[in-house]
Amino acid sequence: MIKTDTISAQNAKYEANLRADYAALGDKLARAGIDIDAVKERAKSFGVAVPSWGTGTGGTRFARFPGEGEPRHIFDKLDDCGVIHSLTQATPSVSLHIPWDKADLGDMLAKAEEHGLKFDAMNSNTFQDQPDQAQSYKFGSLSHNEAATRQQAIEHNLECIEIGDKLGSKALTVWIGDGSNFPGQTHMGRQFERYMGSMKEIYKGLPDDWRIFSEHKIYEPAFYSTVVQDWGTSYLIASELGDKAQCLVDLGHHAPNVNIEMIVSRLIRQGKLGGFHFNDSKYGDDDLDSGTIDPYRLFLVWNELVDAEGTEGLNLSHMIDQSHNVTDPIESLMISAMEIQRAFVQASLVDRKALAGYQDANDALMASATLRAGFRTDVEAIVAMARLETGGAIDPIMTYRASGYRAQVSAVRPKVSGAGGGIV
Repeated sequence: MIKTDTISAQNAKYEANLRADYAALGDKLARAGIDIDAVKERAKSFGVAVPSWGTGTGGTRFARFPGEGEPRHIFDKLDDCGVIHSLTQATPSVSLHIPWDKADLGDMLAKAEEHGLKFDAMNSNTFQDQPDQAQSYKFGSLSHNEAATRQQAIEHNLECIEIGDKLGSKALTVWIGDGSNFPGQTHMGRQFERYMGSMKEIYKGLPDDWRIFSEHKIYEPAFYSTVVQDWGTSYLIASELGDKAQCLVDLGHHAPNVNIEMIVSRLIRQGKLGGFHFNDSKYGDDDLDSGTIDPYRLFLVWNELVDAEGTEGLNLSHMIDQSHNVTDPIESLMISAMEIQRAFVQASLVDRKALAGYQDANDALMASATLRAGFRTDVEAIVAMARLETGGAIDPIMTYRASGYRAQVSAVRPKVSGAGGGIV
């Protein structure tokens, strides 16, 4: 862990300037009728889950270049997640991936408690063969044409629920790589029916207070067709399964120029928006840290979420899901957590009464300008003050680097070889 005196020493370098910036921003917001302290309290309430697998270096189809001090197991991952939360005060929970994170549950709970962490949604893995499994997922899992393979995938998901229930999780995210790579390879209708049959069996195993999230992805690893390819199919799945089934939106799982904020609005209306995987992408999938490519889109998504606050039954699960190929994963996860929190705070500044008036008057220019006013407000002083007052770091990245944490863990964690077949 990062020692509190390290955090305090680093904060001392920045605190005077932060307080001056906070006061100046407070005066500016007050002229617009906004109480900066109330916004700061909203910032303190924010939380996004860290993916356990995100603490390791990612890769591509071509190669993976591991960094120093790669986590060896879930306990190392929880240590890294604890560092992220201690510095940002914005990542109070961890999302696990099974079987990658299987270990003694009592020890996992103890380690999480040590760092003040909880467990968020569980994630199953039927897109990759494990050494001890009987059936291969090369040609599909929950939609496979062989009943034995489907049953194996079903039982794996039920095991994820059982593990998660003992850890305090309340949701299961199901993402599959099933699909086809060639026209005619599979009968798309029968393939989807097999998938639905499998999902219904998993749904039966949900505890009363659990939810299941259907996650869509436009392509990859199946490049011609994917079984759950877009939000419409995901909505169809969640609707057919029942009230405990909802849709999960991954910002990197859409074609370029898709209006993701409109998808968010539609799913909220139907009561089927369950959660998010935050990241950013240039072409597809979980390429980059949140806010790296299109911070305005991240803001527009949060604009819809803030606007929907108070909607009956709206209970969203937020998680980061991104690949870190050339950066320190801890630093990238901290950057993303802060960018997501920043977008949440900026969306909280939008003058919704004025926006509604311009919308009703069909004043497109001023409606758009009202949104941009929130986005253009530099809220760094608010989120940094929220971190300071909750025991975090004013500048998490520089504090992390000053702590020498990466060098410390590198001394005890064996170096990992990058040889092999790309992303894992």
